Amino acid sequence: MKNYLFLLMAIICEIIATTALKASEQFTKLWPSVLVVVGYSLAFYFLSITLNKLSLGIAYAIWSGVGIVLVSIMGLVIYKQKLDTAALIGISLIVIGVVVINVFSKSSAH
Repeated sequence: MKNYLFLLMAIICEIIATTALKASEQFTKLWPSVLVVVGYSLAFYFLSITLNKLSLGIAYAIWSGVGIVLVSIMGLVIYKQKLDTAALIGISLIVIGVVVINVFSKSSAH
């Protein structure tokens, strides 16, 4: 369970960093750029802790799947970026894949 907490922390840091990446305007804005570097650094640190107990593929699938959904929500809320039907279907399939991995896969143990 503790591994999933570290994975959640990695996901949150990655979402903050990715959201700040757009605000950094190609690293021309100082504070969003700092947030990008710190956020990604923390994200990879927490992901590395997670990999002590979870397999790489499973941890990365969860990280990227949840990250895609949450970054899409942040894009909608902060930057008013809308998703079309095809994007929503694709994101839904990613979520379904993450659920299938977590519920049915025996590969999650290291």
